[in-house]
Amino acid sequence: MSRFAAVRFSHFLPSLLLLLGGFLLARLAALNEFFTSLFNVLPTLLLLLGGSFCLVYGRQREVFLLLTLYLGYFLLDAQVDHFRAVGQVRSDAALIFHLCSLLLPLLYSLYAAWLERTHLLQDLIARAAVLLALGAVAVGMAQRFPEALLHWLSRVRWPVLQVEWLALVQLAYPLFLLGLIVLVVQYLRAPRPLHAAQLVGLCGLLWMLPNTFILPNALNVMSSQIMLILVAAVAHEAYQMAFRDELTGLPGRRALNERLQRLGRNYVIAMADVDHFKKFNDTHGHDVGDQVLRLVASQLSKIGGGGKAYRYGGEEFTLVFPGKTLEECLPHLEVIRQAIETYRIQLRDKQQRPQNDEQGRARRAGSAAQQVSVTVSMGVAERGLQQRSPEEVLKAADQALYNAKSAGRNCVRSYGQRRGAVKQDVSAPKIAR
Repeated sequence: MSRFAAVRFSHFLPSLLLLLGGFLLARLAALNEFFTSLFNVLPTLLLLLGGSFCLVYGRQREVFLLLTLYLGYFLLDAQVDHFRAVGQVRSDAALIFHLCSLLLPLLYSLYAAWLERTHLLQDLIARAAVLLALGAVAVGMAQRFPEALLHWLSRVRWPVLQVEWLALVQLAYPLFLLGLIVLVVQYLRAPRPLHAAQLVGLCGLLWMLPNTFILPNALNVMSSQIMLILVAAVAHEAYQMAFRDELTGLPGRRALNERLQRLGRNYVIAMADVDHFKKFNDTHGHDVGDQVLRLVASQLSKIGGGGKAYRYGGEEFTLVFPGKTLEECLPHLEVIRQAIETYRIQLRDKQQRPQNDEQGRARRAGSAAQQVSVTVSMGVAERGLQQRSPEEVLKAADQALYNAKSAGRNCVRSYGQRRGAVKQDVSAPKIAR
């Protein structure tokens, strides 16, 4: 499956909404006393609480992103406060602003793309060393060569690109562009809500810096929103880790338990199990077994009739139909069973993969790839007088699944249904060449 198939607008939606809210608030001429006080303390709270939350989950990358944003906010906020109080900027305001415009996109992009690959303590020391080194060099140069450094930063290097709406020093824009390219590539390689949030946060940073001294609330509001975007993305991924199965993409066992507590008076629960999955794994390997589980999950996720699929564990899946009767659900289960039965999986020898598309087409034209098909057995039960709780209905569905296995597999059986005619036994995966 292509990586682009995993790209989701939903990855960007929460971050974009937070960014839009910050953009609208920052453009207001004045905030009321409550919001003014809130955004004055929110960056510090987000650094402390959000940073602690990230450390608990071992997300050092996000900790240093928050720290970088907060240091930039702290330095610029002191300049903005002086400007508001006196009506003019401090003598070092231009130098500090230009350095922040240069270092913020550089450090933000670096930490956003710096994955955790080593021991946590070693990684922490390495990230801190980079921050201290760049910070020490910037502070040293700002104190020793203030005028020369200011002239070097503010010099117009590309006159053709000098326009009124590009308010930052020219050296900052290549860094922002490079950072955007790196974060776009990172998201396309691994589409995740956190990578999307980092990309949106860099866009917010690009808008915030030129408006720091123009809009009175731009710095406080946008710094808070960008930090909130990152913390919310970490929380989003933590939720997904707890409630969504990574292999199949379906909601997991914990999500199922939560859903079972919120069912109404009428509902149907079905249990599905991949037939002879252990034998299939032993024959074709665990990689192909994972492919089979993803295939079955993909088909089950298309279930009609208002049902929703969950990964129960191993090769077992659960389907929940709230507000439905058994008669309404059985046709939809049969459709999914047949769809899985007729789907063919192509097996390719990893040791003899073609080097390019031309060789691949020639090989496919010469001989057909080995194909396998899998089947599933299903047991289904509905809430009734004998099974009144979700746990009892789930247990009845599991008993019906056992009956389906005994009836020859590759069939749907409801709880209490007699075995009837036994279907042809599919004791091994079908193989076609």
